[in-house]
Amino acid sequence: MSTATYTLRDSVTMLRRNLLHIRRYPSLSIMLVAQPIVFLLLFVYVFGGTLGAGLPGQRDGGDRGDYLVFITPGILIMTVASVALGTAISTASDMNTGIIARFRTMNIARVSVLTGHVLGAVLRTAGAVAVVAAFIFLLGFRSGAGPLGWLAAIGLLILIAFALTWLTVGMGLAADSVETASNTPLFLMILPFVSSGFVPTDAMGVGLRQFARYQPFTPMINSLRALVTGAPTDSDLWLAVGWCVLIALLGFLWSRRLFLRVPTR
Repeated sequence: MSTATYTLRDSVTMLRRNLLHIRRYPSLSIMLVAQPIVFLLLFVYVFGGTLGAGLPGQRDGGDRGDYLVFITPGILIMTVASVALGTAISTASDMNTGIIARFRTMNIARVSVLTGHVLGAVLRTAGAVAVVAAFIFLLGFRSGAGPLGWLAAIGLLILIAFALTWLTVGMGLAADSVETASNTPLFLMILPFVSSGFVPTDAMGVGLRQFARYQPFTPMINSLRALVTGAPTDSDLWLAVGWCVLIALLGFLWSRRLFLRVPTR
């Protein structure tokens, strides 16, 4: 077998290991899915009437239904970030239980340990997004996008999940404990609030508005909003893809360096 074949085989084995962990310990997955659903219900039913009335481009003001359409991309991004946070926890747990030391003594491709976490997290993200999307449609979300728009939105969500997961794998490897790993990626849950996810950036103060416009989550959210509503994406889609590629590359290089150099604890 070639080196690539061995790496692929070992990555599939590690993926299977992570899927077994997800099946045997479902409580973490349930908690990670519950968070964005709680935020969805909170913003739609508590704040939706007021915030929907202030949406631009709506005749006679918007309502809860309009606000649901507006915040759907932000909620989906939060779902992806929530699962990525769980990946940091599981990676740190591996580092602290000694299993990584055992893997390092085995004749396996070392990168497969990391890719197993990443692929498992992407699959978990797909399941979580499906559950949250089902809630969104039950609340009355209606889309004007065609099949190609939805396929593009799904592809973008997978790319975002891939990028954020590599970043949080590095955070898990760098953390000195599981508790630290559970706190370090929390900024990924906060950044969507300081973006175009829940209110238009034009409604923010000058300094905050500039930060919100140029941070990575804003073009991702704008692109998803355009794709699921059938609107043009303009340059936001290319910015979103560029941010994802950059984050994934930096996250991979950082994770690989830490995995090869940092001793297990």
